[in-house]
Amino acid sequence: FSLTGKEALTHFPSLGPSTSSAQGKVHMKQCDLLKLSRKQKRLCRREPGLAETLRDAIRLGIMECQYQFRTERWNCSLEGRTSLLKRGFKETAFLYAVSSAALTHSLARACSAGRMERCTCDDSPDLENRKAWQWGVCGDNLKYSTKFLKKFLGQKRIGKDLRAKVDIHNTNVGIKAVKNGLKTTCKCHGVSGSCAVRTCWKQLSPFHEIGRLLKLRYDDAVKVFSTTNDAVGHSELAGPQRHSHSPKHPASPRSTDLVYVEDSPSFCRPSKYSLGTAGRTCSREGNCDSMCCGRGYNTQSRLVTFSCHCQVQWCCYVECQQCMQEEVVYSCKQ
Repeated sequence: FSLTGKEALTHFPSLGPSTSSAQGKVHMKQCDLLKLSRKQKRLCRREPGLAETLRDAIRLGIMECQYQFRTERWNCSLEGRTSLLKRGFKETAFLYAVSSAALTHSLARACSAGRMERCTCDDSPDLENRKAWQWGVCGDNLKYSTKFLKKFLGQKRIGKDLRAKVDIHNTNVGIKAVKNGLKTTCKCHGVSGSCAVRTCWKQLSPFHEIGRLLKLRYDDAVKVFSTTNDAVGHSELAGPQRHSHSPKHPASPRSTDLVYVEDSPSFCRPSKYSLGTAGRTCSREGNCDSMCCGRGYNTQSRLVTFSCHCQVQWCCYVECQQCMQEEVVYSCKQ
């Protein structure tokens, strides 16, 4: 399961008021529309609400990827995504990580929002959760989300397949990023807002924070190769030693490192991986030189309209004027 981009373009039929039998058929249809393995489709059909959650996760992952790479040569466009996923680039590593993170995040939120039949609020057996339920607060169910994902993604120990090991590693980096963003949120119920009575529950970080963390992991991604661990008798991922210049003692990547196996293309010109950077807008003071790959950039002026001089009117609305200003746009040459 990863972001090919094709799934997000599929419009699912809505689950409007109808019989449970009809809803079941719609749910089955939604599962069939998604690009899943046979085992994943079987699990999807058994989990009412999962198809909608998968669709939400795909959209969430794509939007966050495109936001994080909006100023880069590769801007996470849908074009070339399928070819990119077949390679071992840094960009592929990010796609696997952001896909699994979006799925983990969306599934945990779907449980607490009541959109899944087989899970509900955070069900960790502690006093805080019981108190939260009593006050009508529902914690994000990361415990169910991660447990279900292991079964859904079907991760197994792969013998000597370097690429499979890399994909599993990057998938787990995405899941771990969501886990690390789990925060305890508290609410006071005492008189006049005092904290004589306090309820606390687990809440996931906004997905933008997780996306920003994964982008930092991408910037520091580690190139790896496969090596045999004589002590345990199977192959492992290995990369450059962090605190030594000696190549004789390779180091295992950390569980939070994104890893890749081959250098990325430049993404400057159209290829099977991207459309290139011709016509892309850029910032003259910021990234035009890099984005345009030395080809130079065009400058264009245009008038834009925006709301201005806004005032709050009695009692309940804001009145604004329409102003115009000239804006200069820079775009990469062919």
